[in-house]
Amino acid sequence: MISKLQYITQGDTPEKHLEHINNACSAGAEWVQLRLKNMTEQVMLETATKAKEITSHYQTRLIINDHYKIAIAVKADGVHLGKKDTCPTIVKKTLASWQIIGGTANTLEDCQNLIKKGVNYIGLGPFKFTNTKKQLSTILGNDGYKTIMDKLNTNIPIIAIGGIEVADTKQLLDTGVYGIAVSGAITTNFNAISKFNNILKGPITNEQVWKVPNEK
Repeated sequence: MISKLQYITQGDTPEKHLEHINNACSAGAEWVQLRLKNMTEQVMLETATKAKEITSHYQTRLIINDHYKIAIAVKADGVHLGKKDTCPTIVKKTLASWQIIGGTANTLEDCQNLIKKGVNYIGLGPFKFTNTKKQLSTILGNDGYKTIMDKLNTNIPIIAIGGIEVADTKQLLDTGVYGIAVSGAITTNFNAISKFNNILKGPITNEQVWKVPNEK
């Protein structure tokens, strides 16, 4: 199942990321992506292991950003791959069949390529300017999403990302995207999770159900 609301972690230290994961889970987050940058593999593994303990306690899904081998090691629910990361077709061969693969896209062509490579969902953005990500791609805005969604015509869940606030959610859904990924607006106010979910019509009942083959 792909959640309509995805929380992407941020923080100055691994400990802060873990603190924010705990806060998000206790506030009702059902999907957390651990996004640690510029850390050693050992720190990534230790942090992901602790993150898995937290999310398992709350029955929250855990996605690891970039590091698919870490996702395998900690038995995370999946991995999210950036445009410069390992190709999804390669990663798919190494994951268990129940593990999810997401990919980052900025254009219609990016989306089409990811669909061909068999990803389970696409993070499409940025919606607007955000300090969370360096080397920001072209801002899409509502019109950009609408144009891409009209041309894409796919059942693969498209997740809008990039500086999204509660007030942006309804108009974004009107463009045809499946859901949203949020970092800053939740990290600064974990109570916003319930507000997002109210607009998205709840974190559970409206999730997309997708079938996977027999587990490895």
